[in-house]
Amino acid sequence: MEIEITSTKSEGAERRIQVAVPGATVKDAKKRAARRVAQQVRVPGFRMGRAPAAMVEKKFADVIRQEALEAVMRDAYQAVVEKEQLKLVTQPHAHDVKFAEDDALSFELHCEVQPDVTLAHVSGFQVKRPAASVTNDQVKAQIDQVRDQRATWTPVEGKPGEGDMVVVMLAMADERGDLPEGKEYRVVLGAGQAIPAIEELLMELTPGETVERAVRWPDDFPDETQRGKSKTVRAELKEVKRKQVPALDDAFAREMGDFDSIDALTTAVRSDLEASAVRDADAAVRGLLLDEIIGANTFDVPPSWVSHLVQSYAKAYSVPDAELERFTTEFRATAERQVRRDLVIETLADREKLTAGEADVDAKIQEMAEKRGVNPGQVYAQLQKAGRLREIERGITEDHVFAWILERNTVEQV
Repeated sequence: MEIEITSTKSEGAERRIQVAVPGATVKDAKKRAARRVAQQVRVPGFRMGRAPAAMVEKKFADVIRQEALEAVMRDAYQAVVEKEQLKLVTQPHAHDVKFAEDDALSFELHCEVQPDVTLAHVSGFQVKRPAASVTNDQVKAQIDQVRDQRATWTPVEGKPGEGDMVVVMLAMADERGDLPEGKEYRVVLGAGQAIPAIEELLMELTPGETVERAVRWPDDFPDETQRGKSKTVRAELKEVKRKQVPALDDAFAREMGDFDSIDALTTAVRSDLEASAVRDADAAVRGLLLDEIIGANTFDVPPSWVSHLVQSYAKAYSVPDAELERFTTEFRATAERQVRRDLVIETLADREKLTAGEADVDAKIQEMAEKRGVNPGQVYAQLQKAGRLREIERGITEDHVFAWILERNTVEQV
């Protein structure tokens, strides 16, 4: 196709290309479009496809023009991609489309191309590995958290205190000062589920008692319209429950799994925390090394990739429309770093031939099957059904890449 191509912008991954198509080419496209339209439309007084060409061209001029325009632009776009050897990452868009009197067509093509990532500097860096130690207090806190999850709530007599759960009928006066019917609430005192003034009021009551008095809303209340306001509140305390956590003994350990004593449970919890600390330290080292490589190698990132990742996270976090602009502004730098991270890993995996193969995936599935005590075929079928095989492959590839990076850089233990 005979066209004229002029680059008007070439910054980063963005390209803008001015395209000019001769009028003769467009006229030929119009003739072809007219023949196609003539075969598809019915003109009164003529059999299908038998109407005079001049009549068809006059009656369906807009349809023919549009069809010819789409065909020419489609061919021109393909010609530009081939001639400029563009490696596109998004669908191009045509802007400022113009028709001249002689049917010559011009437009500007906006597109993004794959970045050129060479990574000349990937070795000689020095980072510090965070300590992966686990303290007795961390072990105790983990066990206490599990005990708290298995706690029971038992009704008690007398006034409630901090940490107790109360069942209460609450009514708050409206703008006119009227008190509606109360609604039942379950509130854990001291957990921030009610404003402090209401909690203080509830802790004065015993089950069966009712109180009605003015309560002042705090100055830092989330709803600005309610800050500092006083409202009449009626509270009827119906029930008080106190949390009882399981005793820290061998019986509790046996309830938690295959542990004959609390010492065995403690040892298992410490082992899990230590393994988690090692994983966190490994992840920190990977992040630090990637930061060094990204900082030492300049390459462009397609804006559309960053925008797509931001949108994905916004959807995953269920960000409301009203907060979307703020979220996009705050999260964009994080999303760009993630895109750069992925580009570094993909480039090294491809360049150094570190991409996971079938044998690697099979070995990983075998390892997972042995840990679960099931057949590897069963694990493979489950992963395939869940669409996670690609995820497994990516994980193995990343492990290969980071092993390669670690061999060429220095990691100091803190």
